[in-house]
Amino acid sequence: MTQHSPQPVLAFIGAGNMASAIIGGLLAKGYPAERIWASDPSPEQGHKLAAQWGIHTTTDNLQALDLAEVLVLAVKPQVLKAVCQGMAERVQQRGPLVISIAAGIGATSLERWLGGDVALVRCMPNTPALVETGASGLFATPRVSAAQRLQAEQVLGAVGIALWLDNEAQIDAVTAVSGSGPAYYFLLMEAMIAAGEKQGLSRQVSTQLTLQTALGAARMALASDVDPAELRRRVTSPKGTTEQAVHSFEQGGLRALVDQAMVACADRSRAMARELGDD
Repeated sequence: MTQHSPQPVLAFIGAGNMASAIIGGLLAKGYPAERIWASDPSPEQGHKLAAQWGIHTTTDNLQALDLAEVLVLAVKPQVLKAVCQGMAERVQQRGPLVISIAAGIGATSLERWLGGDVALVRCMPNTPALVETGASGLFATPRVSAAQRLQAEQVLGAVGIALWLDNEAQIDAVTAVSGSGPAYYFLLMEAMIAAGEKQGLSRQVSTQLTLQTALGAARMALASDVDPAELRRRVTSPKGTTEQAVHSFEQGGLRALVDQAMVACADRSRAMARELGDD
């Protein structure tokens, strides 16, 4: 992350798995540890991060916020309202860029809880950020400057790809595709491992073959200049073994089931916004 000006001071409110993953990714890319703060109600978690990475830690959100130019909200959605309201006066005084990685809480609610007129970026990261292969969709409110958009990209881009969305409603679709998406693949892996065992493989062998195949397929798709549908066609020989498997998936309604599941996911994201974003 080469810049001529000093990197902005970052304050993470909440130091759980996702915040820890982002901090680790930033440090791996050369972000200075002395410019990162993390606040968490658990002193043990703070001590762990301080010992591991040399960042500043505290149990006091306002202490972390006092020097912050970028504030990352990484607490559970159910407590976000109280956390924001507890920092609202200081946020209004300091005017940092606020990045929220909380699911289901809309920008309007966040701005209201923080006192209004906030430069705010909502984003939906996913758990592969823990291994620096995450995928995040980002939405910026009108008060976010071009420089602040770049700052948000740096933060989320440290652990994977970060893509800007045209409107906030698309966050629900991102939740359905990539936010919850890892669980879909884990479910398919579970099913394939179990099916391999039924075919006579040991669990260890079936697991290793399944996971390596998932990794290889993803890498091929990312490296290819054609879409996944064409890659599927290229490995599906007429009257061959793969064709029989794909035919079974199609006959079983796989496409409709995937669509149904992702609609349910997006609907739940919208419902959470209504449930947790009220006054």
